[in-house]
Amino acid sequence: MNSLDASARAAVPSARSAGTWLPRWEPEDGEFWSQGGASHAWRTLVVTTFCLTLSFATWFVVSALVVRLPAIGFKYDTMQLFWLAAMPGLAGGTLRIVHSFLIPIYGTRGVLTVSNWIKLVPCVGLGMAVSNPETPYWVFLTLAFLAGLGGGDFSSFMPSTSLFFPKRLQGTALGIQAGIGNFGVSLAQFVTPWIIGFAIAGALGGPQVFSKGGVTKDVWLQNATFWYVPLLAIGGILSWSMLRSVPVRASFREQLDIFKDRHTWFCTVTYVMTFGSFSGFSAAFPLMIMSVYGKFPDAPDPLAFAFLGPLIGSAARVLFGFVADRTGGGILTQLSGAGLIACCALLVFGGYLTPTSLEPFSGFVGIMLLIFLFAGIGNASTFRQFPIVFKHSPRQGAQVLGWTAAVAAYGPFLFSSAIGASIAATGSSVPFFWVAAGFYVVASAINWWFYVRNGCERPS
Repeated sequence: MNSLDASARAAVPSARSAGTWLPRWEPEDGEFWSQGGASHAWRTLVVTTFCLTLSFATWFVVSALVVRLPAIGFKYDTMQLFWLAAMPGLAGGTLRIVHSFLIPIYGTRGVLTVSNWIKLVPCVGLGMAVSNPETPYWVFLTLAFLAGLGGGDFSSFMPSTSLFFPKRLQGTALGIQAGIGNFGVSLAQFVTPWIIGFAIAGALGGPQVFSKGGVTKDVWLQNATFWYVPLLAIGGILSWSMLRSVPVRASFREQLDIFKDRHTWFCTVTYVMTFGSFSGFSAAFPLMIMSVYGKFPDAPDPLAFAFLGPLIGSAARVLFGFVADRTGGGILTQLSGAGLIACCALLVFGGYLTPTSLEPFSGFVGIMLLIFLFAGIGNASTFRQFPIVFKHSPRQGAQVLGWTAAVAAYGPFLFSSAIGASIAATGSSVPFFWVAAGFYVVASAINWWFYVRNGCERPS
C-alpha cells in the first residue's frame, strides 16, 4: 500500500509526468520496489551524491582560501579572516530555509539542476578575486556569502532522497549521501594546497607570490575554485538528464504545518548539536590552528591537518548510517552528545586552547578529531531518527530533514564568528567551548527525554 500523504497520492497532471515527474512512486510497496523502484532510487542516489559532494566542496572552499590570503599580500586581520570563513555559513543556513520548501513545489530534477549551475558564479568570482591583492574586502565578503549556495541546496538533497527510499533503508541511504557529500569539505581543504601549486588555469589570473617564514614561491590560488567549474557543469547535465521527481506535491502554505509540531523544534536542537558542530568546526578548524598555534616557531600548516576532521566526520556519517538502521538513532545521538561534552571539557581543562609552546598541538588535534568523530556519528543517527519521529507523515519527515539542516547550516557562521570574537575579546577560545558544552548538555537532555528513555513520547 502507498504510505505517502493523501495529497501526495493525488493524480499528477500529465504535463508534469512528461519527462520530469514520475507518475507513481511507492517505495514501501515491496512489489513496486523490487520491480524497478530500487534500481531507480539507487541510480538517483549516485547522481545526487556526486552533486552534493561538489556542493560541500564549494561551500567550504573559502575556509581553505582564507589561511593563504595573508601570505599573498592581502592585508586582512584575524577577525576579518574569521568573518570570511563565517559568511558561507550565514548564506548556507539562510538558503537552506528556502531549499527546505522547494522539492514539493519544483521537484528533484529542476531544483538540483539549477543548484549545480548557479554555483558557477562564486567559483568563477572567487578565482578572479584572489588573483588581485587589491580586491576590496566587501567584494570578498560578497563572494564568500555566495559560496554558501553550495551549503543551501543540502536541504533539497536530503528531503528528496528520503522520499525515494523506504523507511527501512533511509538511515543507510541518507548516511551514504550525506556522509560522502560531507567528504567535499575534506576535498576542498585537502586538494587546495596541492592544486594551487601549478598553472592549470594560470592564464586566467597568473601566479601570486606566496611569502611566509622566509619561503617565497609562486602559487595559483585561483585554481582552488576554477577546477570545480567543469565538474559543476557536468553535475548539472547529469541532473537534468538522469533525475526525475517524486510525485509528492505541497504548496508553501501546506508545508508550514511542520512548525505546529513541537518535535520539529526538538529535532532542530539535536541536529544543531551534531551537524552544526561538524560544519562549524570544519569552517573554523584551519583558522583555529593558525590563531592558537601559528605564533610559535615552525608553526604547523593549518591545511596539512584541517582536512582530517571533516574526513573523519564524513566517514563516521557513512558507517554509522548502517548502524543506526539496526540500533535506532536515539541511542547513537545520546552517545554523540556525551562525546562532544567530554571533548569540550578536555580542551578547556587540558590547556590545549592556551598553549605556551607547540608541545600540546598533537593533543589538540587529537581531541578536535574526536569532536568530528562524535559529530559524524550524530549526523548519521539524527537523520535516522527524524523520519521515525514523523513516521505518520513521510512528507513532513522529509521537510523536517530539510528544515533542521537549514538551521544547523548556520554552524560555520556561528562557530567562526563566535570563536573569532572569543579570541579577540579574551585571547583564547575557552569561553566559546564553555558555551558549546552547555548547549550540548541541553540538546542531549532533550534527546534523552523525548526519544530514548523508557516511556518516551516518540521512541526512535
